[in-house]
Amino acid sequence: MSVGDVALHTQRLRRVAKRHPSAFLLAAQLLSLLVYPLINDSAGGRVLFGAVALVVVPLAVWVVNRSSFVNTIAWLLAIPAMLLTVFAVVFENDALLPFSALLEAALYFYAAASLISYMLHDHKVTADELFAAAATFTLLAWGFAYAYYVCQAWYPGSFTGFEPERPRTWMELLFYSFTNLSATGLGDVLPVSAPARALTMLEQFAGVGYIATVVSRLIGLTIVRERG
Repeated sequence: MSVGDVALHTQRLRRVAKRHPSAFLLAAQLLSLLVYPLINDSAGGRVLFGAVALVVVPLAVWVVNRSSFVNTIAWLLAIPAMLLTVFAVVFENDALLPFSALLEAALYFYAAASLISYMLHDHKVTADELFAAAATFTLLAWGFAYAYYVCQAWYPGSFTGFEPERPRTWMELLFYSFTNLSATGLGDVLPVSAPARALTMLEQFAGVGYIATVVSRLIGLTIVRERG
C-alpha cells in the first residue's frame, strides 16, 4: 500500500469519524467489555484499567463537542480523572481511584445528557443518532458503575453477592449496572447499604425514563419518516 493510499484511507476515516463520533465511542466501550475480564488487582490489571480509561474518556469528551462551553466542561472533568487514574497506576495508590471514578461518573453522565439533548433537538433520525442512542445507554451504564465503585469504596459492604466477605470487582459492578439499567434483573449482586440502594433506584428510574422518552421518540420519528 502506497503512502497515497494510506493518506486516502486516513482521510476517509476522518470523514466517517466526523459524521458518526458516537459510533467510535460505542465501539470502544463494547470492545472494552472484552478487556475488563482481564482486569484484576495485580499491577498489570491496574495498568490495563488505566489504559482503557485513557482511551474511552477522551472519546466521551469528543462526542459532546457541540460547543466550546460544553467541551470545556467535559475536559474539566476528563483531565483530572485521567491524571488521577495515571497516578493511581504509576504509584500503585488505589486510594486515588474512587476520586477518579467520581469524576468519570460525572463525565459519563454529562456526556449522556449532551447526547440526549442532541437527539431531542433533531427532528430527523440519522445514522449518528442511532449510534448516539446506543452510546448513551452505555454511557449511563458506565456512569452508574463508577458511582457504585465510589459507593463501595466510601461505604464498605454496600454490595454483596457470591463470596460476600470481599468487595465487588469492577466487572461485577458494571454487570450489575447493565442488568439494572436494562431491567433484566439477572444480576447476582445485591445492594445492601442505603446509599447503594438509592443509586440503584436512580438507575432504575433513568433506565425506564430513557426508554420511554428518547428511544420511543426515535422510533416514532422513524415511523413518521417512512410513512411520509
